[in-house]
Amino acid sequence: MNGEEKQKLFYVVDYTHAQVTWVLGPVQHYAASPTATHACIHLRACIRRLHMRIPRVGPKVVARNLMGGNLLGLEAGTPTKGLSYSSKIRALISPNNPPALAGLGAPGLGNTSSSSVLVSVAGDRAIIPGWYMQSSKGVPNNIGTSSHIGTDVSTWYHVSPRGTIMAGLLENGVYSDSNLFFSNNLDTKVDYSAFNVPWLYRAEFMLNPKPGQHYFVQTNGITSRGDVYINGELIASKDVQVGSYGGQKYEVTQHVQQGENCILIATYPTNYLRDFAMGFVDWNPYPPDNGTGVWRHVEVSQTGPVSMSPPRIVTDFKDPHARKVAITVKTDVHNSGDEAVDVKVDCVVEAEDGSQKASASQTVKFQPNEEKTVSMTISLDDPQVWWPSSWGGQPLYKVNATASISGLVSDVAEERRFGIRHVTSHVNAYNDTAFTVNGQPFLVMGAGYTPDMFMRFDLNRLRTQFQYVLDMGLNVVRLEGKQEHPEFYDLADRMGLMVLAGWECCDKWEGWTYNDEADGEKWKDADYSVANVSMTHEAAMMQSHPSMLAFLIGSDFWPDDRATKIYVDALNRMDWTNPIIASAAKRGYPDLLGPSGMKMDGPYDWVPPNYWYGDDLGAAFGFGSELGSGVGTPELGSLKKFLSPEDMEDLWTRPSKGLYHMSTNVSSFFDRSIYNEALFARYGKPSSLDDYLLKAQVMDFEATRSEFEAYAARKNAERPSTGAIYWMLNGAWPNLHWQLFDYYLKPAGSYFGAKVGARTEHVSYDYDQKAIYLISHSLTSQGGRSVSVDLIDVTGKTLAQKEITAKASPNAAQRLGVVPGIDNIKDVAFLRLALRDSSDSVLSRNVYWLSRKNDVLDWNNSTWYYTPVTEYSDLKALFHIPPASVNAVASPLQKQGNTTRIQVVLENKSDVPAFFLRMNLLGGGKGGQEVTPVYWSENYVTLWPRETLNITVGFASVVGDAVIDITGSNVEARSVGIGSL
Repeated sequence: MNGEEKQKLFYVVDYTHAQVTWVLGPVQHYAASPTATHACIHLRACIRRLHMRIPRVGPKVVARNLMGGNLLGLEAGTPTKGLSYSSKIRALISPNNPPALAGLGAPGLGNTSSSSVLVSVAGDRAIIPGWYMQSSKGVPNNIGTSSHIGTDVSTWYHVSPRGTIMAGLLENGVYSDSNLFFSNNLDTKVDYSAFNVPWLYRAEFMLNPKPGQHYFVQTNGITSRGDVYINGELIASKDVQVGSYGGQKYEVTQHVQQGENCILIATYPTNYLRDFAMGFVDWNPYPPDNGTGVWRHVEVSQTGPVSMSPPRIVTDFKDPHARKVAITVKTDVHNSGDEAVDVKVDCVVEAEDGSQKASASQTVKFQPNEEKTVSMTISLDDPQVWWPSSWGGQPLYKVNATASISGLVSDVAEERRFGIRHVTSHVNAYNDTAFTVNGQPFLVMGAGYTPDMFMRFDLNRLRTQFQYVLDMGLNVVRLEGKQEHPEFYDLADRMGLMVLAGWECCDKWEGWTYNDEADGEKWKDADYSVANVSMTHEAAMMQSHPSMLAFLIGSDFWPDDRATKIYVDALNRMDWTNPIIASAAKRGYPDLLGPSGMKMDGPYDWVPPNYWYGDDLGAAFGFGSELGSGVGTPELGSLKKFLSPEDMEDLWTRPSKGLYHMSTNVSSFFDRSIYNEALFARYGKPSSLDDYLLKAQVMDFEATRSEFEAYAARKNAERPSTGAIYWMLNGAWPNLHWQLFDYYLKPAGSYFGAKVGARTEHVSYDYDQKAIYLISHSLTSQGGRSVSVDLIDVTGKTLAQKEITAKASPNAAQRLGVVPGIDNIKDVAFLRLALRDSSDSVLSRNVYWLSRKNDVLDWNNSTWYYTPVTEYSDLKALFHIPPASVNAVASPLQKQGNTTRIQVVLENKSDVPAFFLRMNLLGGGKGGQEVTPVYWSENYVTLWPRETLNITVGFASVVGDAVIDITGSNVEARSVGIGSL
């Protein structure tokens, strides 16, 4: 690159998504430097996503927002430390300043001496681009003195714009994930007493205050309470800035000064039973800091006399065939000035693809210190309808609004995106909640999501997790507390994944006088104010997102009447258009909302497949808000990352031992005794760790498949199933249970079982009635279907065969008849169901292993977390099948962008079935690293004698040659080379 070209080179830094790109001219794209650890993105994509225009690229770049206001002009080489001028694009940085100087890891951010200002014109807003963090033990007794300019922070930790204390310490190398998560190191290698005192977050920034301008600090998430200082003055005490979701907006006009300014936040120790925080209940050990810290962004904004809230969007859309829709945009406008003013509010609604655009304006008179809600309705023809992923596309619209006085911009509202769709819920005749989306019955097939234990947010990791959810055929994630960040909902909107949000159980959030199952402190008067602020803030953040399915204002228990009214009023005040549900259980309800229609009757630990076809507790009827067989055993490659050799031996040699990577040591789920009793009894005592893991994956696969199949098969029953939330989707740290993929993003038996059970069009087996069901979750299924039914024993001998014809019905399940030959099973048999369409294409292939007798459940002695088994199915013969010879050939299919696809052809050349073939993609040749994320069309498969099966796998990249390791119960392990890709 020559000198002239270098003068045209700018970094574009997006702090919201932590991404960096080099840009030369309007179209060329260069890779990031070796020192940049952030992803590269194309300028056009960056500008399009961040809704900015760059009129020319050269020695000077001018960025303008969509309303035409000049935001920034920079000459190459302009000093940029601490520069940040909008809530989205944070800085344009010349080649002389590496990306780190924007607050992504550079020293000196806390003592900015640059002439660049954080916000400079009305309508600007910016996040604090980074902090210096330190324990209060190392500062003077008067914490506020550390918010004066010139404080020495050379020994403080430099941390990202948002993160808990532990996240900051990990970021600075005080701890590492690999060490902290290994064995019981989290318990033994951390000084927990270090978090018994306040910790401080400090940053300096430049301002150029002007007459008539107003300045604000917006908090969005501080756990669990904090003192907020500006330039040595306390602007909000820990009695005001309260609760993890207690987002507050503080005017600081009288506290800021010309030039350098300092913001300091003292975060106070968190107690889950006392504070409105983000607890993990019994999901995993508590983080040492209990999540204390500035875990969401803090923003600084500048306005004229009048400021405005982010817009809220309400439509009259109900019919997906509607040719016209009325879109109402609302914003709260506040006059902070001491004079009456006429304010012109302009609003633009535009389809994200640029195909539609409409606008409105309104002039409103405001008295001094008056606030009003300004509402404008825009009519839009031929609306683009947003659908959940499996039902259609996800078109989005964006709303931009400005407030002007006498032609001068006073504020620019934060842009909002929305989708046109309609969600409803109702409680049916059986007291079960059922949802509809765009008028169609919506069977919830989801799982409970958890963020990282230390609240670290990684958009790329989240994208993979969401893609896994959709790959399994699921359509909802439930948030029990831990509402994450705005980007979470942005991504859900774009990927068509619905979100069931709500508050958490078992701590302060449910400290009701009638709740005798939790130890949270009972609510006092001040707590209701915290509830109001918290609900208002979260509702405002979530309101416009089409991915929102509902908000649960309680989890295990319903809120009392006073809290219920506060929650509902706050949601309504934020123009909430989605269902509001009292709780996730049927223990009780407030009069204002009525019954929740959701059951929380377990199970949470292992139950056999036929459990789900029963008629009690968590079986497949109604809406199960959290339930599952407690499975999710990682494979050996993942286990080695967080368990010692002794820990791994304990898994199979000490089946009742408490395990640190299960649940907390006071939980019913601290050991795997219920699970292991079933594994030993059904599949046989393990002979080694490898044997144990094989049997665990077999058991995990059938557990998740049966749950999702049962809920799918009964969607049209007399008492229909209306939803199932598997407990859980993922782990906050490396877990041994309650997950559909492990912490290292490796799918295993629970994942592939769920993927089979939740197929869009599918054929399944009812263990209880020995019946076959044809299932469709699609809105377009039509035409003839055929089902091939084959039953063989472990030697390959045919026990029964049958062909069934049927007609597909969209979004429905239908019973097709009984499987023949089940009574002829002597010990163990395999059942294969193959669904084909009218062109003979296979839509679903499903193989079961069945014993002569089902497991016998002791329903009368059920507990809240499982139902005992008095007699186990005997499936031991599965592991005594004669050896099968399987041939495997792998070849590249295609490469699209960064995604490579490989076809694997498996051929069983034997006269016996090949049971439970597990394929593992490695990079770097045999013995290399496991590739994640990875997307198999199917895995953990069983082949019929002489059967050939085509499987595909997609992945982003591998290092070196790619190899697929193949293992099976009765198949010799082998590796299949693919070569360099």
